[in-house]
Amino acid sequence: MNMPVIKPVAMKAPEQSKTAISALWRPALLQAFVKLDPRQLQRAPVMLVVELTAILTTVLCFIPDTAVPTFVAAQIAVWLWFTVLFANFAEALAEGRGKARADSLKAGSEGLSARRKTGNGSFQVVPAANLRKGDVVRVEAGEMIPGDGEVIEGIAAVNEAAITGESAPVIRESGGDRSAVTGNTRLVSDWLLVKITANPGESTLDRMIALVEGAKRQKTPNEVALDILLIGLTLIFLLVVVTLQPFAHFANGSLP
Repeated sequence: MNMPVIKPVAMKAPEQSKTAISALWRPALLQAFVKLDPRQLQRAPVMLVVELTAILTTVLCFIPDTAVPTFVAAQIAVWLWFTVLFANFAEALAEGRGKARADSLKAGSEGLSARRKTGNGSFQVVPAANLRKGDVVRVEAGEMIPGDGEVIEGIAAVNEAAITGESAPVIRESGGDRSAVTGNTRLVSDWLLVKITANPGESTLDRMIALVEGAKRQKTPNEVALDILLIGLTLIFLLVVVTLQPFAHFANGSLP
């Protein structure tokens, strides 16, 4: 019986490091300015206070005859703006890396085809997106496994680096605890008959993409402690600044 031929999906060569970095930092640089919106900085109260201080210091640069020399105020404003922009840039860069990872996972599953077994025992080439739970597909050496499933016949080596990061191929065979295969992994040798166990949108790859897209980095205990310390110091500083004038007035004094 002649088996339908599936055109192998070429693995995309890794982008050069310089190009990849450029593709990330340019949008991140733009987002650093977009994130200057105080509504977005509400999640980082310390940076919000720094931005407000930067705005006030910038205003002082254009007000003549103030106690603070213009040159000093300009220096302070530059450093404050640099601090806020750098923090925004670092956050945007981390978000961009997560999005790039999700896009990479999506690209790996596009254009996949599969040999689906029909009722009369023959095999028909269909898009991998059309596979449903219970379908049986045949995968041969060099092809991508089109979806999560269980091996019902055959034994072969599978490269699962795209999912697990493990570079060494693993053996998959019917029966036992080595029968489960994951979609978007490549068959290195021999052939397998695989029974699909997940509908579109329910596979391991789909769950990974959802986790990457919806992931929010959790702060470490040190970062939480530092935030608490900075918030406390900021409140103390604001309290001191606000009460200076009333105390000076109460003591019949004046501030320079």
